[in-house]
Amino acid sequence: MLKPVSLAEFYQQKIHWLPANLQQDIGHFNVFRLDDFVGPNACHLPYSRKDFYKITLVTGRSNYHYADRTVEIRGHALLFANPLVPYDWEPLDDQQTGFFCIFTDAFLQRHHAAGLLELPLFRPGGQPLYSLTAEQYAAAAQLIEKMAAEIQSDYAYKYDLLRGYVLELVHMALKLQPATTLYHDSTAATRIASLFAELLERQFPIETPGQQVKLRSAQDFAGQLAVHVNHLNRALKDVTGKTTTQLIAERLVREAHALLRHTAWNVAEISYCLGFAEPAHFSNFFRKHTGAVPSAVRLV
Repeated sequence: MLKPVSLAEFYQQKIHWLPANLQQDIGHFNVFRLDDFVGPNACHLPYSRKDFYKITLVTGRSNYHYADRTVEIRGHALLFANPLVPYDWEPLDDQQTGFFCIFTDAFLQRHHAAGLLELPLFRPGGQPLYSLTAEQYAAAAQLIEKMAAEIQSDYAYKYDLLRGYVLELVHMALKLQPATTLYHDSTAATRIASLFAELLERQFPIETPGQQVKLRSAQDFAGQLAVHVNHLNRALKDVTGKTTTQLIAERLVREAHALLRHTAWNVAEISYCLGFAEPAHFSNFFRKHTGAVPSAVRLV
């Protein structure tokens, strides 16, 4: 599985330059004109996860591939992306204009704005795109122009002000009706399988006895992805040949092997970390899928 594109990789590929504040504890924020990243010489990042959040304001003809969906953009739109979900913006011509801003978790969490990440436009399975009228586009553009001006200022509290602008842009989007031109393309099963795999892997590795797997069942994952469990199962079966339950079980077994062999934790602690209510349930699960009891693996 490909690792997410980091901020450093984004800057190196897009503009061949690294900002000085990339690693500062204040978190990272930056804003760009979209026009500078369209055309024959533009560097296109592939469909993948990125290790940062992104808000894009765009006008033009393009497709936004997000998880298991493709959204047609034929006018003004506001797009939201998060590190949990793979995505790709595909311009269909060079007549694109707009802005985008990127920021990290630390940028929001420093001043307790992390609740923003639970909103529908950032949550996995939520609504990532909002269509805009010309008037709404102008209002959003004016707000991002303020961001672009402020990022260049020497105002001591400019990052507080920038967080406020981001929040204003988010709430502007939440007041709008979601775009309704969603369609499932030929790669829909592949995209939802990729999203499932990303959510599954985000729970690992288990690094402390207090850490616990939260998504354990097909229904858990379907709920996170906002799809019916049957749809999730069909997509995974088409792409991997395995059911949701089989894929979850295989990953739990791999993690159980790692914990048994490389930690001194007892079976009860490992059982808790992997989401089992009782150690006996974990032992039965492990024996069913490996043919061995946990203690036997530990001795290898």
